[in-house]
Amino acid sequence: MPELARFYVVEASALPEVFLRVAEAKEYLNNGQAQSSAEASRMAGISRSAFYKYKDAFFPYNDRTNSCIITMHMILRDRPGVLSQVIASLYQSGVNILTINQNIPVMGAAPVSISVRTDQGDFKLEDLLGALKEIDGVQSIENVSGA
Repeated sequence: MPELARFYVVEASALPEVFLRVAEAKEYLNNGQAQSSAEASRMAGISRSAFYKYKDAFFPYNDRTNSCIITMHMILRDRPGVLSQVIASLYQSGVNILTINQNIPVMGAAPVSISVRTDQGDFKLEDLLGALKEIDGVQSIENVSGA
């Protein structure tokens, strides 16, 4: 029977510098500052072999206690630009869109489910839902999950 992986949360100052450099290189790749692992390794000041040795075994801990995933279900009129306006409103509210699922319109309306992540501590769901309800073409909206 294979042994289960064990994980630890460790204060960054207790880690060997190579782990911090691997995390830095991975960040360069994730945000597009580096186009390859070789470039990311060079930018972080580590060898490619060190990067490859630890890249799949080391992950920075992201404390998302102020983050919340909200899933909304809405019915949108089948008109050009309605979904685009919803997306623009979400962008303006500062949420991060995770998924958008839209079904084929039936009888002039399409059901849409959108999941977003909020990273703001003072985010108000009522304000977001209110702004979305004001969009011409949003027939109904309800919060399916999330605070």
